[in-house]
Amino acid sequence: MSELRWNPLSREWVVTATHRQERTYKPPADFCPLCPTRPGAFPTEVPEPTYDIVVFENKFPSFLRQPPEPAVAGDELTPVAPSDGICEVVLYSPEHKGSLAQSPLSRLRRLVKVWTDRYRELGSRSFVRYVLIFENKGDVIGVTLEHPHGQIYAFPFIPPRPATELAASADYWHQHGRCLLCDLLRRDLADGRRIVATSDHFVALIPFAARYPYEVHILPRRHFGSLAEIQEQESDDLAAMLKVVTQKYDNLFGFSLPYMMIMHQTPTDGEPHPGYHFHVEFYPPHRTATKLKYLAGCESGAGTFINDTLPEEKAAELRELFPHSVAELPDE
Repeated sequence: MSELRWNPLSREWVVTATHRQERTYKPPADFCPLCPTRPGAFPTEVPEPTYDIVVFENKFPSFLRQPPEPAVAGDELTPVAPSDGICEVVLYSPEHKGSLAQSPLSRLRRLVKVWTDRYRELGSRSFVRYVLIFENKGDVIGVTLEHPHGQIYAFPFIPPRPATELAASADYWHQHGRCLLCDLLRRDLADGRRIVATSDHFVALIPFAARYPYEVHILPRRHFGSLAEIQEQESDDLAAMLKVVTQKYDNLFGFSLPYMMIMHQTPTDGEPHPGYHFHVEFYPPHRTATKLKYLAGCESGAGTFINDTLPEEKAAELRELFPHSVAELPDE
């Protein structure tokens, strides 16, 4: 069963997807469903002996192209709706082990183009209002398959956090005639203390009100709202900046750092959103090499994050780590 249930108190949709309880959980490497299908070996999701980058629909999706009728009848107070949508898996590499940080720059450039293609194609569907491109990395995040991969959710509604950002950006645009993130980026560049790395087209920084100790955002210098508007040089530069940030993460504590990576883009609802600014957000749960930031009572219950570090100090730590800029990356 997969359906949408409305919470009138928080004014947000909750997805119930009971079939996801049966999804594959940490299989042995020889039975990884995301590896290529080797001759005479266990058949996987990819019926080829190797591949470059692969996209396919999730076997255990949160949203369904043809969802069943909801299990219960909704009413005016608690509406229920079918979970129309699409969930895709993006395989970064045929190798069972690996990460964005370890990927050749040439592969990351192709990956950005794949993300761009999927955003455009999924967003063109009439029932899709928001395309969320993201990656969950690491056991502590709750990842069930080790193979390097990300996901794409085509939502039938605009999720709460993007909706909040969109509203704030629209208000600022109407009040000042300027982009909120453009103004914040100018302030951060002038200040310099929260900058992690810069390139010709992108800036990586820890935001002024970071919720996680090593939360990094990647912002384009040019104002645009989604990957559908990215230019060729910006696309390549985004790939390089992703590699810089993820390599810095891995060099921080000497192990492959877990994180959630989320791309924030304009909705695909057919409405104009001139004030919104594309960006990528990373949320690593580690606050030290051996300690995690748990979302406990205040964060989960009240919705207020408590960051027990200073963004300026954490940015300085990351800034000093290799690679210091995209110029230090080998052009693989």
